[in-house]
Amino acid sequence: MNGWQRIHAALKGEWPDKRPIMLHNFMMAAREAGMTMQEYRSDPEKAARAHIEAVEKYDLDGVLIDFDTATLAAAAGVPVEDPIDDPSRCSGALLQSIKDVGQLQAVDISKNERVQIWLETCSLVKKHFSDEIFVRGNCDQAPFSLASMIRPSEGWMMDLLLYEEESFKLLEHCTNISGQFIRLMAKTGVDMVSNGDSPAGPEMISPELYRKFALPFEKKIVAVAHELHFPYGLHICGNTDVILKDMAQTGADAFELDYKTDINKIHDLCKDRIAFFGNIDPSGVIALGTADQVEEKARELLSIYKDSPRFIMNAGCAIPPMTPSENIERLVDVTRSFPDRV
Repeated sequence: MNGWQRIHAALKGEWPDKRPIMLHNFMMAAREAGMTMQEYRSDPEKAARAHIEAVEKYDLDGVLIDFDTATLAAAAGVPVEDPIDDPSRCSGALLQSIKDVGQLQAVDISKNERVQIWLETCSLVKKHFSDEIFVRGNCDQAPFSLASMIRPSEGWMMDLLLYEEESFKLLEHCTNISGQFIRLMAKTGVDMVSNGDSPAGPEMISPELYRKFALPFEKKIVAVAHELHFPYGLHICGNTDVILKDMAQTGADAFELDYKTDINKIHDLCKDRIAFFGNIDPSGVIALGTADQVEEKARELLSIYKDSPRFIMNAGCAIPPMTPSENIERLVDVTRSFPDRV
């Protein structure tokens, strides 16, 4: 089997010949390719080269193409700053009062340069690897997360409690934007799409608010992906133990979850129906730990998932740029050599 076949098998619940590996490593890939994040996000050929070199260096099965958490926000009109050697980030908000939500104009993100660079990078990587390596085109933020950038985050939390109707209007606006990115990404040739929705997690809002304001719009985005016949992955940071069953209602084909979420709970819920990407601590273990610590955590995950093919080795979130290469090499080695099933 090649990498494309292994990840396809895992998504379908079929046993691959070896456990597949796809890393959330765009910052590390850029650093190892000798480029700043500013260079990476400004030139699709350079960004594509960074991912291609990382796949070839570490013998990965898949590529997760990501840039930052601010591209859709910028396309929507949110002020964004672009550090030389860090991902872009929001530097302000667009909507100072939720009562002004009716003044928001429809946005065509296809005309946005940042979006086009992201899409072109995905096209170049997929063209290079064809059906040898699986390509996951991340589509930046899901609707709830994007809303928390269009509004100041603290104001957005209050809006949910005080201005329900206006909050839903903003979420509909954001759903249109997120959905556009998925439809554009589907044309690049990638094999899978995904979004992040971390502000919707329990570390920011209650499970009740998640079910009311985030879940319905995550379902809409999953439906867009499925309408286009693409598998869909959902990422939420933090400890998601108390909303795992709710997240399963989105219809997502895969989860990428933080190391703070109980791996046993993930396994019990997902092993027969939802593929899992994860979930080693990207900073404390992969970047700052020893190779032996990386191996220990990898073996723990592989042992728990020994009865299910629906597992793709990854970190729980983006891997820091200064991660030692020997830690990634050890992660790959132990994953490749581990017995693949009960």
